[in-house]
Amino acid sequence: MSQFKEKVKTLFAKYETLITRKNEPVENTNGVYVRYKYPVVTAAHTPVFWRYDLNEDTNPYLMERIGVNATMNSGAIKWNGKYLLVVRVEGADRKSFFAVAESPNGVDNFRFWDYPITMPDDVIPATNIYDMRLTAHEDGWIYGIFCAERHDDSAPAGDLSAATATAAIARTKDLKTWERLPDLKTKSQQRNVVLHPEFVNGKYALYTRPQDGFIDAGSGGGIGWALVDDITHAEIHEEKIIDARFYHTIKEVKNGEGPHPIKTPKGWLHLAHGVRGCAAGLRYVLYLYMTSLDDPSQVIASPGGYFMAPEGDERIGDVSNVLFSNGWIADEDGTVYIYYASSDTRMHVAVSTIDRLVDYCMNTPEDGLTTTASVETLKKLIDKNMKIMK
Repeated sequence: MSQFKEKVKTLFAKYETLITRKNEPVENTNGVYVRYKYPVVTAAHTPVFWRYDLNEDTNPYLMERIGVNATMNSGAIKWNGKYLLVVRVEGADRKSFFAVAESPNGVDNFRFWDYPITMPDDVIPATNIYDMRLTAHEDGWIYGIFCAERHDDSAPAGDLSAATATAAIARTKDLKTWERLPDLKTKSQQRNVVLHPEFVNGKYALYTRPQDGFIDAGSGGGIGWALVDDITHAEIHEEKIIDARFYHTIKEVKNGEGPHPIKTPKGWLHLAHGVRGCAAGLRYVLYLYMTSLDDPSQVIASPGGYFMAPEGDERIGDVSNVLFSNGWIADEDGTVYIYYASSDTRMHVAVSTIDRLVDYCMNTPEDGLTTTASVETLKKLIDKNMKIMK
């Protein structure tokens, strides 16, 4: 066997070792969820034949021809008995695309489908697309709503960093062939838009995040709620904030809905991200809240503080100190697989149950918004425990 073929064989052997590595739960836990030792999808999980030209004549040095920088911010769905992530794959050229990675058990052995998703363009093509939220809607379609980024042509000449964000909409029946619908029409820029899985008053319901600019929320007050008549020509005429931002909290700078909420007997269970500024830059954490079954826009539980924050190596990456989630899967037995990205670099999983997450939401105190309130809340728990400990 030639030296070139030996190198190719070694590449594939190392790849298979990584893909088939068994993941392990981390023992120290807070009782709400269990983290897992290894990331579930990394840049190295992308197929060898995506990154290397395997022809010795055209690539005699066996160099990577197409570099992959990161795998992050993945939508998730249970499909034909498999756990699927629609991964945001970012190339070395900074362009992101979507690709499906499939696992038999939800915690390891994620393997990409042979080809990435070919996503049709809107009337005005986007420069970059990313962060898809998946919703299997009761109308029979699977919808993907994601961010479509374009250069802001109203910016001063020479400003090549100014951008605009719109909520792009596509739908599919098999996760392979996608129909692109027109981008959502709104008064403001939109990112982190999520489709509710059921009709509300006969209309499609959206969780939104209005913002003044591409990065800054500005006057955007938090996570919004809007109803649209026709998803094939979606336009928001009325929007209300249902989960507001507050000063000196985990969602001071901005917040956004993660995946679509999970329906439970006690309400809709929501996963979101909150952002605050600190000396190291922006810090992204995850938090939970619940809304009413009768009115999904009505918040019924809002536990204070973060649900998950970056730990250990999760803090390090392209954009450090960040956790972000736009995908989770609730299994038939009540197990919940929470898929989250760390520092815009890699994907992880944490596992919990619907019962635990609902208990966490219903029985964790709300943020009192002041130090005095926080101390009083803590004293109540101490008093309660002192009686038990006597």
